[in-house]
Amino acid sequence: MNIHEYQAKELYREFGIPTPVGYPAFTVDEAVAAAEKLPGPVYVVKAQIHAGGRGKGKFKEAAAGEKGGVRLAKSIDEVRTFAKEMLGHTLVTVQTGPAGRVVNRLYVEDGSAIDRELYLSALVDRATSRIAFIVSQAGGMNIEDVAHDTPEQIHTMTVDPATGFQPHHGRQVAFALGLKGDAVKACGKLVESVYRMVVEKDMSMLEVNPLIVTKDGKLVCLDGKMDFDSNALYRHPEIVAYRDLGEEDPAEIEASKYDLAFIKLDGNIGCLVNGAGLAMATMDIIKLHGMEPANFLDVGGGASKEKVQAAFKLILADPAVKGILVNIFGGIMRCDIIAEGVIAAAREMDIKVPLVVRLEGTNVELGKKLLMESGLKIIPADDLGDAAKKITDEVKKAA
Repeated sequence: MNIHEYQAKELYREFGIPTPVGYPAFTVDEAVAAAEKLPGPVYVVKAQIHAGGRGKGKFKEAAAGEKGGVRLAKSIDEVRTFAKEMLGHTLVTVQTGPAGRVVNRLYVEDGSAIDRELYLSALVDRATSRIAFIVSQAGGMNIEDVAHDTPEQIHTMTVDPATGFQPHHGRQVAFALGLKGDAVKACGKLVESVYRMVVEKDMSMLEVNPLIVTKDGKLVCLDGKMDFDSNALYRHPEIVAYRDLGEEDPAEIEASKYDLAFIKLDGNIGCLVNGAGLAMATMDIIKLHGMEPANFLDVGGGASKEKVQAAFKLILADPAVKGILVNIFGGIMRCDIIAEGVIAAAREMDIKVPLVVRLEGTNVELGKKLLMESGLKIIPADDLGDAAKKITDEVKKAA
C-alpha cells in the first residue's frame, strides 16, 4: 500500500526525522490558508498523487500551465494561481502512463535553501533477507538513470537483523554521501530513525529523493515515498487510515474485498490461477503463444466457490477480455471446488467468451466430471501448454 507525500511527512515527524513544515490542501482556499501559516517568502506547491516524476510531469489541460506538479511560489497570489491550475487537472508523469492521474490534493510546504541534493532509500532486500540502504550523491534525479548510466554512484549496505542498526551503519551512509563534520553525526541519527520506522511500520520501501543539505549544513528530507507490506496492515490501522482509494484501480479495490491478488494488464486473455508462481507461468505461456494476458489473478490456496465467482466477475468486467484461461493445480485447493465456482459463475454471468479450464491435483477427476456434466461450453485442457494453445486458438478464431 502506498501513501501520499504529506502523509509520509507526518510519519517523519512522528519518528523525529527532519522535514520542512507543510500542510495538505484539498481546495484553493485551503492551499492559500496553508501558505499563510508558513513563514515564507518562498512556498512549494506539490501535487499529491501516487506516482513519481511529478516535477517533470505535464498536465493534460492547457489551463494547468506547463510547470509540472511541483512548483515554487514566491507569493501567496502565486500559491493561489498554482492551486487553481493543479486541482482537478490530470498530471501525466513517467510513472502514471499516458492516462495520468487527477490531482485532488496538494501539499503546501515551506521553501528550503538547498546546497546539495542526495538520494537515500531503505527497502527489504529479499536476496539477503535484510533491510538495505541504497544511497547516492546524485540525488534529485531519476535514480534509475543514475543506476544505468553511472552505477558507481550508487552505494548499497545492509543491516543484519541479529544485531540491528549500529552506529557504523550511519557512518557508512554518511561517508557514501560525502558528508563531513557535524553532518556525519546528524546523518547517523537520521538513518537510525529511518531504519526504526521501516521496521516498526512494516514498510517494503522508503525513498527520500532528495535528501538535502541546506545552506546552513542541516540534513532535511524533502520528499517521501513509502510502500507498506499489505500482509502486515492488520497490525497498523493508523496506516490503513491513510489509504486513498481514489489512487487505486477500482478492480483492484474490488479484488481486495475478496482477498484476491489482482493486477489489471493490457492484453485480452483473462487468467484465473491459484498460486503466484503458476500465475506468472500462465501469463508467460500465453505470451509464448503470441497473445497477451489481460490480468494477473491469484485466487490463493484456499479459495471458496464464492471467491471464484468474484474472480470471474473481475475478469469479465474488463471489456478487453476475449477469452478466459482457468489454470488450477489442486494442492490445498480442491479441483472440485474450483469446478463448482466456474460452473456457478458461467451460469450466473452467461459467459460469451471462450473458456478453457485446466485442472490438476486434488479431486481432479471429480472436478473434470462436474465440468463435463454441467452442459456448459467449457473447453477442457490436459496440461498448461495444451490450455494456452486452445485459448489462444479460440480467441484468434473469434477475432
